[in-house]
Amino acid sequence: MIKAIITDIEGTTSSLSFVKDVLFPYAREHLADFVAQHRDEARVRELLKQANAEVGGGLSDDELVAQLLRWIDEDKKVTALKSLQGLIWEHGYANADFTGHIYADAAEQLQVWHKQGLRLCVYSSGSVHAQKLLFAHTDYGDLTPLFADYFDTHIGHKREAESYRKIYRQLQLPADECLFLSDIKEELDAASEAGMHTAWLVRDNTPQQDTTHLQVGSFEQIPL
Repeated sequence: MIKAIITDIEGTTSSLSFVKDVLFPYAREHLADFVAQHRDEARVRELLKQANAEVGGGLSDDELVAQLLRWIDEDKKVTALKSLQGLIWEHGYANADFTGHIYADAAEQLQVWHKQGLRLCVYSSGSVHAQKLLFAHTDYGDLTPLFADYFDTHIGHKREAESYRKIYRQLQLPADECLFLSDIKEELDAASEAGMHTAWLVRDNTPQQDTTHLQVGSFEQIPL
């Protein structure tokens, strides 16, 4: 019996185009100015330190900005970068430069599951801060009260089975009472290896033939 549902964001609850065409370009455009204005704040300084350590240290702030921009262009899942992006997006949401995109079927079904008493969680490569910002500023209102837990790459990378083991242990549930939703096969493979149930959101894509994962076109088609 499923007691917890862990959902990805990009391509699952939210469109890939929103992340790639709105959020990433916004962070790229504002990153240099954000670092210049906030580099002396403790949380920003710590993230810059972490980013510097990622490349072996020794970079100036200007060199770090250039490195961070390269990581954005390469779509690198670097935890320090993801956290900095979240801080930049916070300003964008606050200024109403954009709202968080959520598929209608996801917004509706998440509310249904919440009312049914299911424990809803988010697991995304974007920082927990960025996750909460997205769900707090949707066209359907603030959806953050629906979620009990948020996980990012601090718990581990999404294509590694051990990350999912850490998640169900933290939830204090057996793996077979957890369902993971994603649009990425390698993430689903890792969750399945850890013992979780899985559902592959294919949406507008052609269903894959060579897979054991349940494939659905929307949240409404997910059986529990």
